[in-house]
Amino acid sequence: MNSNEKILLAHGGGGRLMQHLIQNLFASCFAMGQNAQQDAALLTIGSENIAFTTDCYVVDPLFFAGGDIGSLAVYGTVNDLAMMGAQPLYLSAAFILEEGLEINILQRIVHSMQQAALTAGVKIVTGDTKVVDRGRGHGIFINTTGIGCLSSQAIIAPSMIEVGDRIILNGDLGRHGLAVLSAREDLNFEPQISSDLAPLNKIVQTLLQNGIEIHAMRDLTRGGLASALNEIAQSANIQINLRESQIPVSQEVRGACELLGLDPLYVANEGRFVAFVKEQDVDKTIEILRSLGGYASCIGQVSSRARALVTLENNFGQSRILALLSGEQMPRIC
Repeated sequence: MNSNEKILLAHGGGGRLMQHLIQNLFASCFAMGQNAQQDAALLTIGSENIAFTTDCYVVDPLFFAGGDIGSLAVYGTVNDLAMMGAQPLYLSAAFILEEGLEINILQRIVHSMQQAALTAGVKIVTGDTKVVDRGRGHGIFINTTGIGCLSSQAIIAPSMIEVGDRIILNGDLGRHGLAVLSAREDLNFEPQISSDLAPLNKIVQTLLQNGIEIHAMRDLTRGGLASALNEIAQSANIQINLRESQIPVSQEVRGACELLGLDPLYVANEGRFVAFVKEQDVDKTIEILRSLGGYASCIGQVSSRARALVTLENNFGQSRILALLSGEQMPRIC
């Protein structure tokens, strides 16, 4: 990297600049290997195979329809472990608090984390606290680190994807990003758009326990569906073809995106994921996901290994390329 470059907000937005930073600085200096493009590191300790992940949460505002920074910190880390096929067990929680933060706000956030951990079936067992000068912390930043055990010997990673695999999406898109933006800018959409924030570990375990052969998964956070699939396409060197008519977007999210000039395929989610499965498992996968709530659908397939590419076929049969964002569509959503 050019030492004269400066960090931009877009370096954390899930697009090209973030990928450039990860690949050309962090991954080249640290022992990340194939883990650099995954939601968690897969490690072997003795005879145990575990997944290990960490994440920081800097959402603004701290509270929004459907969640808050506390539940987001718990579920976000739980979901990263779940995307590796792991059963999350333990979390750490580190807090950077800004001088002047009201104790009652901190109490609300901590109690929300407590409830989220109970819902996800994990324990928060260690942590740390630091306080920074007034004006330097946006109230509170949270780091959570998670450990989970692998319940299956099967490897779930982009390298396992096969040509012909179908891509299953577990629900509608864009609600988290719009909920955060609405709260931040006091937009007051009618009806109110609530975040899809939710733990995914129990859903994933249900799929695995029912014999679904999952080749890869990714939760659709920063950069949304388009960015997540581009990352997978690049990691596995595959072409992915999507069908727009099969991608669920609610009327309220679609209307808000049109009003704001946003593309819902790039808007962040916190309870949505894609799974790459064999064609023969599509119907069973969708049936299981729908039985657990929400609207699951098959949104596309892996067509070839010719090149890393994601395309979208619209309702008129025309295709366009879905590329990684060069900048950032919506800052500070996670």
